[in-house]
Order: sequence, then structure tokens, then C-alpha cells
Amino acid sequence: MTFAQKPKTREILYIGTYTQKGEGIYVYDFDRSTMTFKEIQVLTNKNSPSFLEFHPNKKFLYSANEDNNTISSYKIDQVTAKLTPINEKSSVGKGPCHVSVDPKGRFIYVSNYGSGLLAVYLLNEDGSIGELADQIQDKGSATQKPHMHSVIPSADGKFIYASDLGIDRIMVYLVDQKTGKLTPGAVPYAEVKAGDGPRHFAIHPNGNFGYSACELNSVVNAFQIVKNTGALVPIERVSMLPADFKGKSFAADIHFSPDGKFLYASNRGHESLVVYAVDAKTGKLTTVGFPETHGKHPRNFMVDAKGELVIVTNRDNNNVVFFKRNAATGLLTYTEKEISIPTPVCVKQLFLK
Repeated sequence: MTFAQKPKTREILYIGTYTQKGEGIYVYDFDRSTMTFKEIQVLTNKNSPSFLEFHPNKKFLYSANEDNNTISSYKIDQVTAKLTPINEKSSVGKGPCHVSVDPKGRFIYVSNYGSGLLAVYLLNEDGSIGELADQIQDKGSATQKPHMHSVIPSADGKFIYASDLGIDRIMVYLVDQKTGKLTPGAVPYAEVKAGDGPRHFAIHPNGNFGYSACELNSVVNAFQIVKNTGALVPIERVSMLPADFKGKSFAADIHFSPDGKFLYASNRGHESLVVYAVDAKTGKLTTVGFPETHGKHPRNFMVDAKGELVIVTNRDNNNVVFFKRNAATGLLTYTEKEISIPTPVCVKQLFLK
């Protein structure tokens, strides 16, 4: 008796760049068994598609285009993995630096760093970006200019957490599940220490805790999440840097391991990832180590879905670096495997059957 051979799952990497040097979005076939990669496509987008995000169905990809204040949608060919542009819309504000997608694929959220504006668009079934659903302009002060940096939805899509670096607040919004309209939460924001500069936000897989990587003071602010209101209750504030570090460094990105046991955040200046062990009951963090990123200005990075690898984009060294991850300790081992790409700043992973 013979059995049909199970088709091999392909692993694809999509890498966003700044296009003063780069060409757009780079697509690679990655074989983790041999730690080798092959370029599939370079999709030309000369407007700096610096941040990328998938639709939950993994059939579409979206980019924030910083240079011309737009966002774009792309269809992912389910056989070749290549991208085909679908449509483009205004980001509504200036300097879009982040996009995220509602967990059910109904809305896309756009963070405009330059103008401090959050925009919400409807998403159509064909993956295209539809009508504008809402927009919120953050208010600054004489000493603080708003800089919306990221929007992270809760796992059920009922709430979003919008980090404004300029006004030191993480805004909490309730999302209308039909229209995408936003309403301030019962506790509308969490305020961090003046000058921290909340940049990116990560929610623990158990949904009980949220963590803000704060760019300007290189700290992580930890919060308990109140499930019925989405409110953020402060737990602790911890450094992202070694105690003896004296230079300048700025926080960038933050992500969990799939099992939620470890939290990682990137340091630009110290050129490292800080690794924390996470207490799943209290939400408190214990610093484990500071593996170096083997490149300068580590921007976005990812912990792969299998928990085996961490992949880091180093903007100033033009390399995407691969690390093996120890699931027991959380620490990383440099593999000496790198992809050379001009000014890479974002990497996303897709498995194709």
C-alpha cells in the first residue's frame, strides 16, 4: 500500500525596508533545516514600506509607506508566495510607521508618527483597503508633540492599545465590532513616566498582561489588563539595559516567545536584545541576558511561530540576522547566517502549504 506524500510546508520571509537604499519589499524562501534562503521577489515600492503586517487569513499583506503617507495592500500568491499590489490609500496623517490588522480581518489600524494621528480603515473581502472608518488626532501640549507609534489589538479584537511616544500615554479604545469606530475605554489611557516615550506594546499570550517598550528611556512598563474594560493597571517599570551601560540607546520593538515564558525587546545603541523571564501569575519580569544583535540599529525583529529562532533586522548594517533560541533559558545563539538587504527594518514570517 502506498500513501500520498504529505506536501512540504514552505517558510517565507517578507522584509520591509527604507528605500533611500532599498527597493521595497524583499521576499525570501527560507529552509530552516539547512539554514539557507533564496530570494523569490523584490517588489518595488520606493516609498519606504517600513512596516508590514499580514491579514489573519495570510492571503494578504499590508505596508505602511513612510515616504508618501500611504498604506498599501498586496495579494500573496498561495503557490509562489509572490506579492501583487491591490490598492493604496492615504494614511490620513503624516509619517505612517506602523500598521496592524484586527484579529478577525475587518479593520486595519494606521499609526502616523509625524502627525500623531490614528486612522482606521475597513478591509474588504478581496484584501483591499476600503472606506475610512475613523480617525483620532492626539492632542499635545506646549512641551509635548503627539507621535502615534503603534496600535496593538487585543486577541478578541474588542480593544486596541495605541502607543503615543510624544505624550507618554498608551491609549485604550473600545472597537465597534461592526463599524470600526473607536470609543475611549472606561479608563482611557495609561500614563508612563514623563519622557519614557511608549513605542511598541506586547500582550502576553494569556491576555492578562501588557508590556510597553519605551524608546526614550529604554525601559519596559508592565501592566495588568482588566479583561472586561481593557484598562491597564501598572505593575512595574524595568530597565532594558545593563546596569553598567553608559552610552546612548533607544528601545525599539518587543515580542513574546510563543509559550509566553520569555519577553524580548530590542536596543538601538547597545545593539542587543534584552531577554526577560515572565512570571505568568504576577506579570513581573526577571532579566535573563543581553545577546548582541551582530549589527547596528536593531529595529523590528520576530520570534518565529515555532519558538526555535529569532530573526533581527539591523538597519545600519544592512543585514537580517538569524539566532537559535533556547526554549528553556530564553537565550540566543548566533548562527552566523545573515541576509544582506539595504536598510531592513521589518521581517514577517509565513508558512505556505
